Amino acid sequence: MFVGEGPGQNEDEQGRPFVGAAGKFLTELLESIGLKRTDVFITNIVKCRPPNNRAPRKYEIEACNPYLQSQIRLINPRIVCALGTPAITTLMGDEYSASRHHGKPSTKGEVTILPMYHPAAALYDASLKETILHDFRLLKRLLENMEILNPGTPKSSEPSGRKQTLEKWV
Repeated sequence: MFVGEGPGQNEDEQGRPFVGAAGKFLTELLESIGLKRTDVFITNIVKCRPPNNRAPRKYEIEACNPYLQSQIRLINPRIVCALGTPAITTLMGDEYSASRHHGKPSTKGEVTILPMYHPAAALYDASLKETILHDFRLLKRLLENMEILNPGTPKSSEPSGRKQTLEKWV
């Protein structure tokens, strides 16, 4: 499961998360570790685009948090990748940030949370691209260690349509 900040203009128009330039890069990152977008669930901490594409305010994050927590409960992921500081602080606490904690997984209950830079960060600062690729390779190792992703072993299939149906509600 991947959790970002909130919908941008493209996402707002299409009603789907990560469909702009950052979404294209996220797709490339997933493919670099042998995953497709249909293999993962992608959502945001806020469900509506804030005015003028500004950062979500604390009260907006708090208003959407019960919905995010319901998504996490329903999806029941083994790993949640928090993309960017707003998602990281929402899921892990105010003392966490992308710059200090990216690539350092922690466990919360039965879920491993892997803080990462948001893919858009590499679009603004090309020097972060290799860092993000490194963190995705770490994700691949975590998945392999949890036997969620095991090269040479067919992935367990979900009932068709489940992920598509859940994605429509994001």
